[in-house]
Amino acid sequence: MDKLIDSGKAKDFRRLIERSERIVLTCHVRPDGDAIGSTLGFWHLVRTLGKEASVIVPDKAPANLSFLPGFKEIGVYTCHPQYCEKMFAEADLVICCDFNTPSRQDNLAPLMLASPAVKVLVDHHQEPDTFTDLSFSYPDMSSTCELVFRLIAAMGLYEDVNLDCATSLLTGIITDTRNFAVNCKHPDLYDILMRLLGKGVDKERIVKEALTTRSLSSLKLEAYAISEKLEVFHRHKAALITLSRGELDRFNYERGDTEGLVNRPLEVKGLVYSIFMREDPDCIKVSARSCDGFPVSEICKDLYAGGGHIQAAGGEFHGTLEQCRALLLENMDKYDKYLKAPKE
Repeated sequence: MDKLIDSGKAKDFRRLIERSERIVLTCHVRPDGDAIGSTLGFWHLVRTLGKEASVIVPDKAPANLSFLPGFKEIGVYTCHPQYCEKMFAEADLVICCDFNTPSRQDNLAPLMLASPAVKVLVDHHQEPDTFTDLSFSYPDMSSTCELVFRLIAAMGLYEDVNLDCATSLLTGIITDTRNFAVNCKHPDLYDILMRLLGKGVDKERIVKEALTTRSLSSLKLEAYAISEKLEVFHRHKAALITLSRGELDRFNYERGDTEGLVNRPLEVKGLVYSIFMREDPDCIKVSARSCDGFPVSEICKDLYAGGGHIQAAGGEFHGTLEQCRALLLENMDKYDKYLKAPKE
């Protein structure tokens, strides 16, 4: 279970936790299930160990994660900046979960970097920056929550995992794997599932709350996006969905309403990758997913100053939605070399 983790570094991490009194757990901007699950999972663990701890995030998490134990205790920088500043200033340990570079924290990054605390990175994204004192970076893992569980086991703290911690961790694993449908490279991930279920976790509730329950307006938005905005480029085995600010407003868009939309075109036989572009107030948010080993991370890195996993990546574009779309279309030919020849 913990064989993938450097045992010496795990012991160092445990010593850091044991000698710390005030711990801050933090994650990336626009936090998803893995970001919130990993920070809250650690939060429940260190509180069980008798430590003062707080979860500080750059902005609000989506409402579909509000069922998680401890969700209401999360400090949101855009809502309560003074509280967040106080927590970082008083912390003696900061654990950075589910992001590989400070820029992924947006406006919270300067606060995190300025903290006098020892910093530890726990993440599963590629090419991490060196901004922490101790780093656990494992891009092969399904999620940061999987890594957190393995770290807990490697530190000898499995018995301290309570139901709330286990629920948070399984939520991150389920959301990042789409309920064990993708990114499940290590077979013992299913052993982790069984161990978390053994703690009493209600998996059915997690799937319902985090993946399948949604508002009527978000359902209508997805239906509109698929029926009216889905473009298919058969020669490139690609799909594209774009949603403007006006279209989002028309369906009363709230954060999280388009979660999973980028995956839907991959249900079409023969399509290999899917791109979703959403017009946010400050940029065009680009999300990409693929199958058959197609590296959408290369598209996001080359065109949209982003990156991520080979088959799940993202980025941002500062310009108009039409310019963002045009940039992709102009460069699609460059990525055809990654398409696998059809099997006989």
